[in-house]
Amino acid sequence: MDERIVLIGAGSAVFTAGLIADLIRLGEPAEVTLVDPNPDALNVALRLAQKMVAANAPLRLRATPDRRDALPGATAVICTVGVGGRRAWEQDVFIPRRYGIYAPVGDTVGPGGSSRALRMIPAMVAITRDVLDLAPDALFFNYGNPMAPICRAIRKATGAPVVGLCHGVMETARYLARALDAPIGDLRYMATGINHLTWFTQVHVGEQDAMPRLRAIAAARAAHPPEPLPVGDSPYASPEDNPFTWRLMHWFGAFPAVLDRHVTEFFPQFFRDGAYWHKRLGVDAFSFEGTIADGDRTFAEMRAVALNDEPLPESYLARFGGEHEQVMDIIRAVRTNAGLVVSANLPNQGQAPSLPRDAIVEGPALVDGYGVRTVQQPALPAAIVGALATRYQWVETIVEAALEQSREKFVQALVLDGAVSSIDQAVALADDLLAAQSPYLGWDKQSR
Repeated sequence: MDERIVLIGAGSAVFTAGLIADLIRLGEPAEVTLVDPNPDALNVALRLAQKMVAANAPLRLRATPDRRDALPGATAVICTVGVGGRRAWEQDVFIPRRYGIYAPVGDTVGPGGSSRALRMIPAMVAITRDVLDLAPDALFFNYGNPMAPICRAIRKATGAPVVGLCHGVMETARYLARALDAPIGDLRYMATGINHLTWFTQVHVGEQDAMPRLRAIAAARAAHPPEPLPVGDSPYASPEDNPFTWRLMHWFGAFPAVLDRHVTEFFPQFFRDGAYWHKRLGVDAFSFEGTIADGDRTFAEMRAVALNDEPLPESYLARFGGEHEQVMDIIRAVRTNAGLVVSANLPNQGQAPSLPRDAIVEGPALVDGYGVRTVQQPALPAAIVGALATRYQWVETIVEAALEQSREKFVQALVLDGAVSSIDQAVALADDLLAAQSPYLGWDKQSR
């Protein structure tokens, strides 16, 4: 049976192009339905996909703004939703800045991650209910952030077996392979935690334990202040080559993904006013404005390519890295009972013995004919459990705030997160974020 893939949030043209490129690479027949409520973004995604499959690729394409029209008969549903887009995302970062809270990303934790969760959770729960109604047997994947709150809310509100995917662990594995001067294919590892703070507790190159080498690198880096380096093409490379992540490796004995750009946001107590080795987070270190400008520019370029009459650049047909990287390999592994091992976000049913039951844990998963299943993991050291403990309670609190439309629990989540300097600041910040994001929340007035 041909796959019938529904991509919800297809206006994310980079993800759509990457997914279509992977399908073309696989060369197997499939039907892909693109769904997005934004007609311009949907048209760009469709026209770009049509150009990509024009060279006799065995893919059938559809596009619709109505997900309920797309879902019947779907065998796989992939969500790349971003409620409010980049304009709402800007407010998640710019409003906290007025309070002296700086974020390089602002989509996972911090006030920005909490604000984004309020927008994303109701939308994703509504999508999930439609999936359960119209495509209950489909494989169901979420790529939206904040990953842990979204997947937890879906499981808590509907019980749907959503699988959360992110390429951050893969990116960090590549980074570690470069640090060890080893082929990525020779690297084996165990990485467990919450999305964007997932700890590599075991790393092997072939049969050799590589953790002593990583600890030696970390000790050498911790002994000297970071030296400025050119920024690479990867968003995970920093001018200082991730000094905070290496210091955590030195003192905690494990290496956290996904490097400083994300990891710093989990430890706001160390970065008051955004101070980061004589730079400022989100400004001249991991520029947030640069990220937004890159996103706007990339979409504009893709729009031009999609809508003009020129031949498609060959680069669009190459397999390129990005969030889409795992999903087609996972779908194929389920269909062929391949026994693939990936990193996935799934509920803790005992596979992570140190972490709370039912918490969404990013860790190794086996993909075979039974689906995506957790792999038993060793207990984490107490210090790492401690670093994760409050975060998991923050997840529960922000999930309840979103599902219950609770201003009180939103304030609680901001306090638990730790970026605010007082409860009064948390209240004022919560009200500013709620006012700015109100068009995307749908909260009753009495909720605020």
